[in-house]
Amino acid sequence: MSLGGGHSTEGTNAGGIFVQFNQDCTSLVAGSSSGYHLFALTPDDGIEEIYASRSGQDTCLVDRLFSSSLVAIVTVSAPRKLIVCHYKKGTEICNYSYSNTILAVKLNRSRLIVCLEESLHIHNIRDMKILHTIRDTPPNPRGLCALSPCVDHCYVAYPGSSAVGEVQIFDAVHLNAKCVISAHDSPLAALAWSMCGRRLATASERGTVIRVFAVPERTRLYEFRRGVKRCVSIACLAFSACGAYLAATSNTETVHVFRLQEGATGAVGAGAVVGAGEEGSTGAGPAGAAEAGWIDWLSQAVSAGAGYLPAQVADVLTQGRAFAAARLPRPARRAVAAVTIVARTARLVVATSDGVVYVYSLDAQEGGECALLRTHRLLDAGTPAPIHSQEESERAQELGAALAGSPPRGAFDLRDHRHFPPMRASPATPAAPAPAADQ
Repeated sequence: MSLGGGHSTEGTNAGGIFVQFNQDCTSLVAGSSSGYHLFALTPDDGIEEIYASRSGQDTCLVDRLFSSSLVAIVTVSAPRKLIVCHYKKGTEICNYSYSNTILAVKLNRSRLIVCLEESLHIHNIRDMKILHTIRDTPPNPRGLCALSPCVDHCYVAYPGSSAVGEVQIFDAVHLNAKCVISAHDSPLAALAWSMCGRRLATASERGTVIRVFAVPERTRLYEFRRGVKRCVSIACLAFSACGAYLAATSNTETVHVFRLQEGATGAVGAGAVVGAGEEGSTGAGPAGAAEAGWIDWLSQAVSAGAGYLPAQVADVLTQGRAFAAARLPRPARRAVAAVTIVARTARLVVATSDGVVYVYSLDAQEGGECALLRTHRLLDAGTPAPIHSQEESERAQELGAALAGSPPRGAFDLRDHRHFPPMRASPATPAAPAPAADQ
């Protein structure tokens, strides 16, 4: 549930800030050029800053252990060095240096995981000693990994291949490999654990299919299609604390929320074979979209005769669609989401690398389109907007002005000077005499 730029997908985003929710989605951390910041979600759908380091160090990674005082950070000036702090005391507890750039840091109440491109380091959270190192992992330049928040099922998930969507599950307590899940045909793009540590959500680089597996049984529990129009880059997958919802953000302006319940569309029957059955070009869009409607109708119509259909067609027709969807006011480089409870009401909270947080209502019974309730700016209002947005806006204005006086589209008429202006002055209009030279 992190985003940003700099050196990795998990790190800060070039021209933006690093943003991440804590493990139970009750608070938010942000890393910027001035240091790191901690925010709390308030009962009135607000965002309250509870701490700002203001160290002047450009922070590219930061993670907070639930609502404790323990914070782990990585700075741009020292990308191979992990610093563990007690933010309330303003003290550094310890620091560790690694052989390569740190791409991701994950915490729970038992373990701290440091992800490098080709290795994972497992620390004991109590004394920060290194317990185990997983070496020679497949190249993982984006630092993709996920640590279960649950101590009883303290699993680490990371890519088992750089060519296909294979997930390696490692037990971070007993320090042994648990299982391997063949999740997708394409390389992995996102991983997320439920709070209980027994469910793992996955998405591939194609971004059309999202799957949920039971761990360690490796059973495929749910399968959802994000959209029909195009393949996208999934930025974040996030379970709600209750485990009933799964949010997904991408490089588009739409955030999808899927409902996980027995018998719902997308639930896979018991004993389903764990295989890729990969993302085809057909699927469903946000809740309420027309394309979802006719595919759902077809799903019901052919369910009785699914055994007579090709396996790939049957899979498409039985995959679930988004239960709810929210539309960001403008696309962001990256966005992370959290489905949480605010004042006993379900909320969808989306934070972007532009430093903006959007709070949406979420109808837990009916789903549908989520209404935007509040918008917050994490850092100072004077924080500059992303350069690319300003350039694109100026370019659009220039193009609009240039096209405003253009003739209507159609065949060019060589006799019409508006379509094909003359290369030389017209003979009927004599050229003006040249000015006399200064004497």
